[in-house]
Amino acid sequence: MEDYRKSTEEQIIESYKRDEEMMILVFAQWCVNNKLDPHALYLQAYPQQEGNAALNHALSLTVPGEEAGFISDDTVLGVLSLYSNDDLAYAVTEAIAERRPPQGTED
Repeated sequence: MEDYRKSTEEQIIESYKRDEEMMILVFAQWCVNNKLDPHALYLQAYPQQEGNAALNHALSLTVPGEEAGFISDDTVLGVLSLYSNDDLAYAVTEAIAERRPPQGTED
């Protein structure tokens, strides 16, 4: 029984790690699609984590924006919130706000 529980725990941990990697990849590809620097945005949220290996790996898997599928702002924010990645979600929200024209200035 102990081996079964340990195996189940290991499977859960591996699943979480894969999902977390997918979250980082979605963030990285969203940045590429929106011509934002994922490293700069990540450092804005986590200044103590320069050179994050998971982000570097995710960036190696991204494709040019014109080849990528569309990732909406809501999608990237939703994925970040699933992992309680509030600091990065805040940085993304600020980037979205800077990209959009202020209310009332549209023609």
